[in-house]
Amino acid sequence: MTRTVYVNGQYLPEHEATVSIFDRGFLMSDGVYEVTSVLDGKLIDFEGHCVRLARSLSELEMAAPCSNETLLEIHRELVRLNDITDGMIYLQVTRGNPGDRDFVFPAEDTPPTLVLFTQSKPGLADSPVAKVGWKVISVPDVRWGRRDIKTTQLLYPSMAKMMAKKAGADDAWLVEDGMVTEGTSNNAYIVKGKRIITRALSSDILHGITRAAVLRFAAEAQFEVEERNFTIAEAQDADEAFITSATAFVMPVVEIDGAALGTGKPGSVTARMRELYLDEMRKAAI
Repeated sequence: MTRTVYVNGQYLPEHEATVSIFDRGFLMSDGVYEVTSVLDGKLIDFEGHCVRLARSLSELEMAAPCSNETLLEIHRELVRLNDITDGMIYLQVTRGNPGDRDFVFPAEDTPPTLVLFTQSKPGLADSPVAKVGWKVISVPDVRWGRRDIKTTQLLYPSMAKMMAKKAGADDAWLVEDGMVTEGTSNNAYIVKGKRIITRALSSDILHGITRAAVLRFAAEAQFEVEERNFTIAEAQDADEAFITSATAFVMPVVEIDGAALGTGKPGSVTARMRELYLDEMRKAAI
């Protein structure tokens, strides 16, 4: 079945959807994106994604393509047209098509390009991998310095993910100045007793929407939350570890650079945080 996608005001069969070769997203990776999960046909933490999208656009001095209300209508229509029960919606905004290639930003009245499409993932919240956990390796973090902006510049994270796959692992944790920054497409955490430790927000990491929700639920559940840097060695010595993202939700990490954590199986704190997150997000879904 052919998907229906959205491109600049039109709902189109995916094979009919096109963007100009002069679009700055294609030529310069001059764009930002968001991925919103869909569970039971409803959008998870949509408002949070809109807030982060607005911040990314502002940091790049890029115009918003439309209102949040219009974005919500587009998301819901794509869910309906593609009959999505569980899955995700990818949204991308670029600085648009100036008609030629130039490093200088185009005129301010250049319309931004807005693209959205769905990905159906039946049973997204019931992934069997969550019962087993991920293995991760560490790799140097050589990305640009504004990782807090969710840009489409994803070549190095993709390369790091492939390094992990070639090493027989599920993902890579990026390390800068001896400290873990984050995963290739997720935020990273370790657990000591009832204390959850994760790097503080800065331009060094993405300000994860799932991260914010999980830390809020953790505090409400009487877990201690400590936002600070940690090393790979400290992570290997932790009781548990996990990652969070919009599509993996809360995913256990059971091995880091070949060293098993704790019992080598997902821990109780991680399991509780996954349960809390999914329960609360389903209640708040729209």
